[in-house]
Amino acid sequence: MLGGLGPTELIIIGVILVVLFGGKKIPELASGLGAGIRNFKKAMSEDEEAGKEKVARLEETTPKQLK
Repeated sequence: MLGGLGPTELIIIGVILVVLFGGKKIPELASGLGAGIRNFKKAMSEDEEAGKEKVARLEETTPKQLK
Protein backbone atom coordinates (compact mmCIF):
# COMPACT_ATOMS: atom_id res chain seq x y z
CA MET A 1 0.00 0.00 0.00
CA LEU A 2 2.75 2.46 0.90
CA GLY A 3 5.29 0.88 -1.44
CA GLY A 4 5.69 4.02 -3.54
CA LEU A 5 6.38 6.31 -0.59
CA GLY A 6 9.97 6.73 0.47
CA PRO A 7 11.33 8.25 3.66
CA THR A 8 11.47 11.75 2.16
CA GLU A 9 7.80 11.67 1.16
CA LEU A 10 6.78 10.39 4.60
CA ILE A 11 8.73 13.20 6.31
CA ILE A 12 7.05 15.79 4.08
CA ILE A 13 3.62 14.33 4.87
CA GLY A 14 4.46 14.38 8.58
CA VAL A 15 5.53 18.03 8.45
CA ILE A 16 2.34 18.97 6.59
CA LEU A 17 0.24 17.15 9.22
CA VAL A 18 1.99 18.98 12.06
CA VAL A 19 1.47 22.32 10.32
CA LEU A 20 -2.21 21.63 9.61
CA PHE A 21 -3.27 20.04 12.89
CA GLY A 22 -0.62 21.01 15.42
CA GLY A 23 1.58 18.71 17.48
CA LYS A 24 -0.98 18.16 20.24
CA LYS A 25 -3.75 17.07 17.89
CA ILE A 26 -1.75 14.40 15.97
CA PRO A 27 -1.81 11.68 18.71
CA GLU A 28 -5.55 12.24 19.15
CA LEU A 29 -6.14 11.82 15.41
CA ALA A 30 -3.95 8.71 15.29
CA SER A 31 -5.82 7.22 18.24
CA GLY A 32 -9.15 7.83 16.56
CA LEU A 33 -7.89 6.29 13.33
CA GLY A 34 -6.64 3.22 15.21
CA ALA A 35 -9.97 2.80 16.96
CA GLY A 36 -11.78 3.05 13.64
CA ILE A 37 -9.56 0.39 12.07
CA ARG A 38 -10.08 -1.94 15.07
CA ASN A 39 -13.86 -1.51 14.84
CA PHE A 40 -13.76 -2.21 11.10
CA LYS A 41 -11.71 -5.40 11.56
CA LYS A 42 -14.03 -6.56 14.34
CA ALA A 43 -17.11 -6.02 12.17
CA MET A 44 -15.48 -7.85 9.25
CA SER A 45 -14.63 -10.88 11.40
CA GLU A 46 -18.15 -10.93 12.87
CA ASP A 47 -19.62 -10.85 9.35
CA GLU A 48 -17.32 -13.67 8.28
CA GLU A 49 -18.36 -15.79 11.26
CA ALA A 50 -22.04 -15.12 10.58
CA GLY A 51 -21.55 -16.12 6.93
CA LYS A 52 -19.85 -19.38 7.94
CA GLU A 53 -22.73 -20.16 10.32
CA LYS A 54 -25.28 -19.57 7.54
CA VAL A 55 -23.39 -21.86 5.18
CA ALA A 56 -23.20 -24.56 7.84
CA ARG A 57 -26.96 -24.33 8.47
CA LEU A 58 -27.69 -24.50 4.75
CA GLU A 59 -25.46 -27.54 4.37
CA GLU A 60 -27.32 -29.25 7.21
CA THR A 61 -30.75 -28.57 5.72
CA THR A 62 -29.87 -29.29 2.07
CA PRO A 63 -31.06 -32.71 0.96
CA LYS A 64 -28.21 -35.12 0.26
CA GLN A 65 -29.41 -35.64 -3.32
CA LEU A 66 -28.61 -32.03 -4.17
CA LYS A 67 -25.07 -32.20 -2.78
